Amino acid sequence: MPERGDVKITALSAVIVQLPTRREHNWASKMTSPIGRHAIVELRTDVGIVGWGEAPAGATWGGAAMRYYGETPETVCHLVEDYLAPALVGQDPADIGPIHRLMDKAVKGHPYAKAAVDIACYDAAGKALGVNVATLLGGRQRAGVEVAHSLGIMPVDRCLEEAEQAVGEGARTIKCKTGLDPERDVTLVAELRRRVGDGVRIRVDANEGYRSVAEAVRTTRAQEDYGLFLCEQPLAGARALAQVAARIDTPVMADESAWTVEDILEIHALGAASVISCYVTKPGGLYRARQQAELAERLGIACDVGGSIETGIGNAANLALATALVDVLPSVCPVSKPAGADGPAIAGVYYSDDLVTEPFAFAEGTVMAPLGPGLGIEVDREKLKRYRE
Repeated sequence: MPERGDVKITALSAVIVQLPTRREHNWASKMTSPIGRHAIVELRTDVGIVGWGEAPAGATWGGAAMRYYGETPETVCHLVEDYLAPALVGQDPADIGPIHRLMDKAVKGHPYAKAAVDIACYDAAGKALGVNVATLLGGRQRAGVEVAHSLGIMPVDRCLEEAEQAVGEGARTIKCKTGLDPERDVTLVAELRRRVGDGVRIRVDANEGYRSVAEAVRTTRAQEDYGLFLCEQPLAGARALAQVAARIDTPVMADESAWTVEDILEIHALGAASVISCYVTKPGGLYRARQQAELAERLGIACDVGGSIETGIGNAANLALATALVDVLPSVCPVSKPAGADGPAIAGVYYSDDLVTEPFAFAEGTVMAPLGPGLGIEVDREKLKRYRE
C-alpha cells in the first residue's frame, strides 16, 4: 500500500454516458430531458490507482433568482479537462482541502464539475489508504439508508400501480413529484394513502413548480388531510418557503434553496425549512457536503441525502455521506444494479442497467452502502464504452 503523500494525480478525464432507463422520470423543472445522462470522471495516479466520480448536471437545475446556474454534462467535461485537471496534476488526491482551494482558484462556481473531481479524489484516496470513503468522512453510523421511492410526474393510475409494487418490495416511503397541476397533486396523495395504507410515509416534491405562496399553501393543506411526511421545495426562494412553512403543519424541506452553508444560515434565519436535501453535488462534493450537514445538525435542521438519480458511482458517494451522518431521513438513493442482477424490480430502481459490476444490497426497504476501499465499487469499462455518447 502506498505511503501517505506518495500518490500523485497524473490525469483527469471526463466522458458523458446515457444509461437505459426503466421508465421516464420527470419533475416540474425537468420535463424534456432524460435522467441518466451524466458526466463520469476518471482520475489516474502514478501508482496505478484509479478514482471515479460523477456529476448528474442539468441545464434546468439551479437556484432562485439566478443565484446558481445550470450546468450540463458538456460543461462538466470542459471544466474538468481544461481548467481543473491542469490545476490538480501532481497533487495527492487525499489532500481534499488543498484540492478544493486549487479548484476554487482555477474557476469560480461550477460545483457539479468540482463535485465529480472531489468524488474521484475520495475514491482514489480511500483505495490508497485501504479504507472506505465513509471512514474518510468520519466513520459509518449505519449500514445503509432507507429508500424513498420516487414517482416521477406521470398519470395518477401509473403512480398508484408503481407505488403498490414498490411497497410490496419493501419501500416504506413514497416520494411524489408534483407542482404542475394542484388538483392532480391532491388526488394523487389521497389515492396513494388509500392504496398503501397508513404505515407508509408520503412526501411531496413540487420542484419550485407552484405559481404562488397561496397555491402552494392551499394545495399542501388539502394534501395534509391524508398525512404528509415532508413538503419539499413547493416554490422558489427561501423567503417564499418561509411563508409556506408558517402556514402549513407539514415540515418543509429546502432543496433548490439549499446549496451551501450560507444558504443553510439563511434558511435558519428565515425559518424557511426544518429539513434540507443535502446533495453531494450541490455544494461541490463530499468535502463541502459534510460541512453543510454538520452545520445543519448544529442548527437543528434535519437532512436527507438528495441527488438526481445517479449511476452506481454517484450513488456510492451519496451513500458514503449518508451513512457517515449522525441521522438521515429516508432518501432517494437508488438500488444500483447491473442488468440481470438480483434485487428489487421497482423499489429504488430507475435504470435497467448500470456502470457498476455488482448490485447494491437491498433489505427491509434499505439500500446498503458498498463496503470496500474507496467508494467500494468496481466500474465495468465495457458498460462505460457501451453507454458513452
